[in-house]
Amino acid sequence: MAARKEMDPIGFVFLGTVTGIGGGTFRDLVLGAPVFWTQETAYLWTCIGASLVTFWAARLLASRLRALLWLDAVGLAMFAVGGTQKAALLGAPAVVCVLMGVMTATVGGLLRDIMAGSKPLLFHREIYATAAIAGAATYLGLRHAGLDEIVAALAGFAAAFGVRACAIAFGLSMPNYKQS
Repeated sequence: MAARKEMDPIGFVFLGTVTGIGGGTFRDLVLGAPVFWTQETAYLWTCIGASLVTFWAARLLASRLRALLWLDAVGLAMFAVGGTQKAALLGAPAVVCVLMGVMTATVGGLLRDIMAGSKPLLFHREIYATAAIAGAATYLGLRHAGLDEIVAALAGFAAAFGVRACAIAFGLSMPNYKQS
């Protein structure tokens, strides 16, 4: 996004950092938990470093948009499960846990798109939040069924990634509302 908008390195860092930590920040604020990156600054430094590398490598990455979609699908799946795990650890009700998983996975990108002046991906017909819901609900359902944490997390990851992967591979999208 920063490359498409022809931003300088500070713009890359700003958008990259908002994207990387925005969802988890939102989750922690809503849950009343310490904001994760203020406690462990490695997250912040990782976002800054990745953003600067992206600034200098943007020309190479731009030609690999398809690969970026797949890497984003991996991130979506990881953040959906991780956000759900954190909410569950804090004792949130099941529906809140799933919502926090979805928010952790999507709010950073939503903020990035809004700040860059683009229509947010969540407002397209993309199967994106739906994939996060599938992963979060799968993880939480399996944990409540008594499955091992790692097994439930891997299954949640597989569900989110699988739904998003099908959408990417087969061009699937959500139906949109049409006035008659």
